[in-house]
Amino acid sequence: MLPHPPFASQLSLEEELAEFERLKPRLARVWPIIAWERDDPCTTVVVPSLTLPQGELAKLSGASYYEERLLLLLIRLRNPRARVVYVTSQPVHPQILDYLLQHLLGIPASHARQRLTMLSAADGSPRPLTLKILERPRLIERIRQAIPDRDSAYLSAFNVTPLERRLSVLLGIPINGVDPALAHLGTKSGSRKLFRESGVSHPAGFEDLKSEKDVVGALSTLRDERPGIRRAVIKLDDSFSGAGNALYNYPEESTSQALARALDGLKFTDASETRESYFAEFADGGGIVEEYVEGVETRSPSVQLRTAPSGQVLMLSTHEQILGGPTGQVYEGCRFPADSAYRLAIQEAGQRVGAALADHGVVSRFGVDFMVTRPRPDAAWEYRAIEINLRLGGTTHPFLALRFLCGGGLDPVSGLFQSASGHVKYYRATDNLWSPRYRGLLPEDVIEIFTINRLTFDYRTETGVLFHMIGAVSEFGKLGLTAIGNSPEEADMLFEDTLDALEEETTYG
Repeated sequence: MLPHPPFASQLSLEEELAEFERLKPRLARVWPIIAWERDDPCTTVVVPSLTLPQGELAKLSGASYYEERLLLLLIRLRNPRARVVYVTSQPVHPQILDYLLQHLLGIPASHARQRLTMLSAADGSPRPLTLKILERPRLIERIRQAIPDRDSAYLSAFNVTPLERRLSVLLGIPINGVDPALAHLGTKSGSRKLFRESGVSHPAGFEDLKSEKDVVGALSTLRDERPGIRRAVIKLDDSFSGAGNALYNYPEESTSQALARALDGLKFTDASETRESYFAEFADGGGIVEEYVEGVETRSPSVQLRTAPSGQVLMLSTHEQILGGPTGQVYEGCRFPADSAYRLAIQEAGQRVGAALADHGVVSRFGVDFMVTRPRPDAAWEYRAIEINLRLGGTTHPFLALRFLCGGGLDPVSGLFQSASGHVKYYRATDNLWSPRYRGLLPEDVIEIFTINRLTFDYRTETGVLFHMIGAVSEFGKLGLTAIGNSPEEADMLFEDTLDALEEETTYG
């Protein structure tokens, strides 16, 4: 569970909830600006906190630097009357800001810089940023002072929990994200229920499990319903990027004792995880068991959408997720867009899930992950929805990078993105470009490397690379990138060229 902040406001929980409800209608007022329909004055307060359980955050190397991913929301400064207040755990290197602001098409970097307020908690501890802000009343006051008009301002966050709700109330601005009271809809159990409600195909399985005993019972019933099943997946209800998944291999025996013994052979995405530690987390937050979807060919695409205050469901993008790790379930990157063989089918399924979420009152960006399979190479693809992410995700900032650099938008009929000049665009992206040789590089070193190797974005061809998480490279040897091309092959080539350049530039002696 997330800790309660030591900074206690004068509001009781009941007053906080009432004020949060009172603020909600203001989001509808600024929605035309958020949706790029008007260039009216507006302030976006970005708090890119990964407000997740401590155990989940501990699994993420350089977690605080993931806050830099949403610097692509500086695209809001393309509206010449907009302001952005961006808060991080630690200060962002000024050259990183210069690097991004120079890419704001049609807006002088100096003009954008005057409308940007960067604030920091000066706290690199592995805790959620929002908690750090709530511990610092003077920082909250600085954020408030940077908002000229709260009636035309909103809070943008990676995910929304009671901590973000409290910050929204203390700042006096609505939040552009899901109400924490509806967060259960985005858990693994909630996802399965929404898929049933919206009539979207999903794997056989069971939700709302609370203990190891529940898991064994579910595994037994699943085998009865799916004779011949070889594997299943156990998932923590509240986890991300596959970090809470465990792969289960069915034993030959079908007794409860044999099924329970087979839990000793669980394959975890985190090498440090044990059966005991995993089921301690499971008992705390619950989870699901479902069949492991298999086929001759298997892929994991995703759909990103947004529900508006009006209830409208807006299609944002589709991606092919690149998965890895010990069990092949850890998110490592993505390609845009999803394959045309099933792109429109998963878009339609995502729209149905979005309509169900909107009926529940969800106003948020969200993603739906799928598994698509076919039993033989010449067969049609079959899809199953596997989870809903009621938050921003690993595909959010690469798509922001595309819009940041190319303008334009998604054609919902084809699912393809057309730049402002009318060219169809493709990309490959990752947050996990890592090497021990990268450690010690300063942000200015990284900028020099991709500049002298001509990896910067070229506006003549609308191709090139945009880097993110540059601040993490010196300490963790880790950074991210989005390689944009005019074809999938060109995007892959730019991605590989970047790896080659970094390899060559960091090979010494």
